[in-house]
Amino acid sequence: MSRFYVTTPIYYVNDEPHIGHAYTTILADVVARFHRALGDETYFLTGTDEHGQKVQQAAEKRGVEPQQHVDEYVVRFQEKWDALNINYDQFIRTTQENHKTVVRYLLQKLWDKDLIYKDTYEGWYSVAEERFLTDNEYEEGEWRDVRRLSETNYWFKMSNYQEKLINYIHDNPDFIQPAFRKNEVLGFLRQELGDLCISRPKSRLNWGIDLPFDSDYVTYVWFDALTNYISAIGYPTETETFEKWWPVDFHLIGKDILTTHAVYWPTMLMAADLPMPKTIFAHGWWLIGDTKMSKSLGNVVRPLDLANEYGVDALRYFLMKEMTPGQDANFTLEAFINRYNSDLANDLGNMVNRITKLIGRNFDYSLPNPGETTPADADLAQHVAGLRQKVREEFDQMRVNYAITHVFDVLREINRYLEETAPWKLMKADKERAGTVLYNAAEALRLSAVHLYPVMPDKISQLLEVMGTSAQARLSEDDWFKWGHIKAGTILGKTEGLFPRIEIPETPEEAPFALDLKPEVTFDDFTKMDIRIVKIIGAEKHPNADKLLKLQVDLGAEQRQVIAGIADHYSPEDLLGKYVSIIANLKPVTIRGEISQGMILAADDGTSVSPLIPLKDVEPGSKVR
Repeated sequence: MSRFYVTTPIYYVNDEPHIGHAYTTILADVVARFHRALGDETYFLTGTDEHGQKVQQAAEKRGVEPQQHVDEYVVRFQEKWDALNINYDQFIRTTQENHKTVVRYLLQKLWDKDLIYKDTYEGWYSVAEERFLTDNEYEEGEWRDVRRLSETNYWFKMSNYQEKLINYIHDNPDFIQPAFRKNEVLGFLRQELGDLCISRPKSRLNWGIDLPFDSDYVTYVWFDALTNYISAIGYPTETETFEKWWPVDFHLIGKDILTTHAVYWPTMLMAADLPMPKTIFAHGWWLIGDTKMSKSLGNVVRPLDLANEYGVDALRYFLMKEMTPGQDANFTLEAFINRYNSDLANDLGNMVNRITKLIGRNFDYSLPNPGETTPADADLAQHVAGLRQKVREEFDQMRVNYAITHVFDVLREINRYLEETAPWKLMKADKERAGTVLYNAAEALRLSAVHLYPVMPDKISQLLEVMGTSAQARLSEDDWFKWGHIKAGTILGKTEGLFPRIEIPETPEEAPFALDLKPEVTFDDFTKMDIRIVKIIGAEKHPNADKLLKLQVDLGAEQRQVIAGIADHYSPEDLLGKYVSIIANLKPVTIRGEISQGMILAADDGTSVSPLIPLKDVEPGSKVR
């Protein structure tokens, strides 16, 4: 049996949980659920960082002891994670005695190896960040509450490991992901790496873990916090448990704490003679417009507000589908509702209703016999058969959004199959064949939907119960996962809509008949655009953007590459061989690292997008006028 260990950062206890925290934690929960479904022994760790100067100051401001302060504030995270159906194995707090014991043990170990020394530092100190700054960092960065400080502290000889860490990063391409983040860390390491201050004098800060070799000092909060990843799994006393889980498979973090995790933490592990993490995966930020969410800016999105209004699984789905891990993503309520209506209400929800109601109306909710297999049936089964491996490959790279796309590609195949076979028409002429079609559609739906269980555990459990089975079986159980596992005669459930459409009240300005036209143009202006018909001869996902497709088009006299923002609506396979319209004389631009030599014209009603196609076959390169 394989084992899988995944962590989130431990969140700063003073923070109010927002959608950025929720994203990281839900992502960890989704991958943990996926590995449990595969049969892997899985451990998922999250928690809170509860020491430091800002915690002490917040407690003083409230007139309570720091321990009381963190005991009251930590509940905000624990309650929200429970409400968002986060199934962690341990919620660690840095005020736990076992954690503090491990921090002191690690400090003593490095002290005994002569890797910690005492020295006086004079320079810049950021109170907000609780760290000393080099002159270059001070000049180049945007720091809050910075002051000159002269102070005696203890320092970890981090600089001893600069070259060793550089070599390790070069030799282990999966160590820092996505790959472009590795270059950021190597850029940081091209500068001289200083030593790390790992203490604060009690004259300035007393809310922390005492140094084992000098009780007049407490431990710097980052050295304390990072140690949670090993203190939680038994280091150093519970050897069997620790060796079972370490090294971690994935540290999931936001890109803003990449340096601490990819430089501070690895050098600490090297100094302690411990194995390195397998992968440190840094995802992007959730933005409002072009701005990172910030309490001071008042643009924080509270995840429970959305979950309470639209459902926990709807929120989990949106966060997992909308962000390509490693890249930033924009949050708007409009995008949330559009994604929900398009994917869940329209594609998935309508398909469940359509299949179950047809079987209910014509076969009394009893799954009909599969009957004789035709080439169309075999083609559908083939699409489903390849899904499990595709999804696994995406999960192995933390690309949950692409895994979801593969599932919806198959759902579109089911819909295409139903449209081509039209069982509602067959019902009078050949009811046996109609039953075969509905059996195949139901099996394909069941086998597709189970892959969404880690993302939407409650809703998919309900869906599978409607389909006459459950979500308890593992993806690793081949017999359960084989086509035809659910037998004819299985009684299907009734559903009144697992994903009811979210209706947005229209204001007079938004009414469909109130066209918001752009300023008038002359005929001469129009003739400046060279619109041509092209044939799509190649299509694939854009390597750096989830919502874009990279298309190769035949323009008759030449071939071009066009980047189109329609990946939410069409898979590459949907577009191959299609004839569409493009603006051919648009100035070429580079979009996310790929050249685009034109623009596809499409109709967009706010919910669906449809490229403009000719009614009759014409030659590629034909003019539109």
